[in-house]
Amino acid sequence: MKPLTENKIVLVIRHTRLDELTARFNTRDQARFYVEHLGVDFSDYEIEDRTYKAAAQSAQLALSRLGRLHVVDRQFVPNFIFGPSDTIVVVGQDGLVANVLKYLDGQPVVGVNPDPDRWEGALLPFSVTDLDLLLPDIFTQRRTIKTVTIAQATLNTGETLLGVNDLFIGPRSHTSAHYTIRIGDRYETHSSSGIIVSTGLGSTGWLRSVLTGATGIASALSGRRPKVNKTRGFAWDAEFLYFSVREPWPSKASTAEITFGRVTPGLPLTLVSQMPENGVIFSDGIETDFLRFNSGTQATIGISAKKGYLVG
Repeated sequence: MKPLTENKIVLVIRHTRLDELTARFNTRDQARFYVEHLGVDFSDYEIEDRTYKAAAQSAQLALSRLGRLHVVDRQFVPNFIFGPSDTIVVVGQDGLVANVLKYLDGQPVVGVNPDPDRWEGALLPFSVTDLDLLLPDIFTQRRTIKTVTIAQATLNTGETLLGVNDLFIGPRSHTSAHYTIRIGDRYETHSSSGIIVSTGLGSTGWLRSVLTGATGIASALSGRRPKVNKTRGFAWDAEFLYFSVREPWPSKASTAEITFGRVTPGLPLTLVSQMPENGVIFSDGIETDFLRFNSGTQATIGISAKKGYLVG
């Protein structure tokens, strides 16, 4: 069937947990045996798999009627060449939307929630049934587009890494990170579990987790009941980032006064590694896509000139 337009649409999909288990254990029956042997309900994996694949197939059928459709698995996104006028549709979760955004250059992204009963979907405001009316509005620029600020780590080696939700700077394993930290005129030597730098988009994710934990500790020590704000965060297009140092350790060789703060275009965060090995910087929870952050490497954390664009 001939599509209604010649607009190019890129549909990004992912593997389910069941797909990954089947690949690991060769067959679904062996995956079932492994999961049920641990006392876990395997049917939840099957329900998730069916629901996701039904949504992805429905999205593919709808989009193929509206334009020239290309389907891309998430593992190929880093090497996929997106056209400047492409429209990108992502069948979630939230993390997949964030991961796709950093490989784009101005193209709008539509986040589709394949399973609203399972996924919170902060970045997935649409359902598959919305696509027939939504895409024509995007083609004619009649939809609201939200701008997303992106974080960037720049090394003195010339390497860079973008973070749509957050950046992590620290040790590869559960050991201490050793580094110097500078923000404005403040400077310290640190030993910690690493640093999280959050964008506005990611402020209801890992940063919220960090703040919730800190609030709980402070409340327990003060004897007051913690007040947890489940929607705490800041604007997606805010021209600042927040950093938080995890488990800073004050000692004779390290201090712990610079533990939380704001990064702005005029006030970047500068870190110099003192780790002989296993120092890393990764973004958006993708540990396999990282920069090495070992002794002598300087990282400047700031705001990227690149922006992300989400259809609202």
